[in-house]
Amino acid sequence: METDSAIDRSDRWDIRHFPTIDSTNRWVLDEARAGAPSGLVASADHQSAGRGRLGRAWVAPPGTSLLVSVLLRLEIELEKVNTVAMAASLALLEGLPSELSSRSGLKWPNDVVVGDRKLAGVLAESILPSGDKSNSPEIAVVVGVGCNLEQKEFPAEVSAVATSCALELEKTITRDDLLSSFLSRLAFWSDEISSGNHWSVISAYRARLVTLGTSVRVDLGNETFEGIATDIDSSGRLLVTKINGEHVVVSVGDVVHLRSF
Repeated sequence: METDSAIDRSDRWDIRHFPTIDSTNRWVLDEARAGAPSGLVASADHQSAGRGRLGRAWVAPPGTSLLVSVLLRLEIELEKVNTVAMAASLALLEGLPSELSSRSGLKWPNDVVVGDRKLAGVLAESILPSGDKSNSPEIAVVVGVGCNLEQKEFPAEVSAVATSCALELEKTITRDDLLSSFLSRLAFWSDEISSGNHWSVISAYRARLVTLGTSVRVDLGNETFEGIATDIDSSGRLLVTKINGEHVVVSVGDVVHLRSF
């Protein structure tokens, strides 16, 4: 492990870099439980057990992706914790070079997509106060980001649904450059949350959410249905109108955009 001071020289971030690690999210979660302060950042060239949403593995060849996890300690109501993941996905989207960010969007809940192809994903995990701090309003949230940077090709099983910065841009973007711009935008949005302006996060997130107005298939594990994604609520939950007209609020689930042929 090494400390990286070149990316951000402010006192806000404490960046630790690992050539290889099992999971940056796991490491930051452990540090958070041990009392690490807000602003701890772990990045890696390679993860041997990287995780995405719904327990899925995040697999990327060494050195080809931005793999980073950030600890944020915020005084926030529990029902608004999803706003932190929304802020992180916004920060990553806005941290991309403008020529790529302008034609990218967000797929509910926290994927960055270019058209129908996934560029990046965000995973947020929370630690609630316990013991003597059980009445504290502060919640620790670890946001993990995986963004495809240098891949020129993908395994056959994901080649039709994945993309990378290298495939989408004529110029090269380095991991350090993207990490720096991501952390800058994350600082902005987390400050908005800390100031009680969670609605500004929701509004900006909604404006970039390409899922809205789209025909979707929703897999809840015990039920699968199709409908139109119409909006998100104040907690970031997806509102879907099923084919039969029934309105459903989706908190957790796998959402697939359906193509029209």
